[in-house]
Amino acid sequence: NNNIRFLLKTLIIISEEEEEKTGRGGRKGRGKHRPPKQSSRDCRVEKREMRVRDLGLGFDSDEIVLFKFCVGSCQSSRTNYDLALKALLHNGSLPRHTARKVSKQPCCRPDRYEPVSFMDAQTTWRTIQSLSAASCMCMG
Repeated sequence: NNNIRFLLKTLIIISEEEEEKTGRGGRKGRGKHRPPKQSSRDCRVEKREMRVRDLGLGFDSDEIVLFKFCVGSCQSSRTNYDLALKALLHNGSLPRHTARKVSKQPCCRPDRYEPVSFMDAQTTWRTIQSLSAASCMCMG
């Protein structure tokens, strides 16, 4: 059955990803156990200097602030829910109008925020709460 093969392939991929994350499998006799390195594709915070005006929040300021945001993949955070949902979408078990609205995997989002302060064009200090990502995690 194609559905069973699809699920088995997905489980094998996840099993291999878990082995890579935990350092098990294929590493026999290679020295000390080291924690896995974070992939450049994993969910993480990135930083960019941005003009306040470019943030699109309506503030008149030429100030440059450090804006932190979340980027990266959450493939390694998939759960049984995500596997089952992927199978149901793949085999057509969910109605098409429902399938279009479903989030197919966890997404990288801020789990904590930081305020950002700047001086506007009228020389007034402003603070915007919950603007910049303090840390990120896979959600959903």
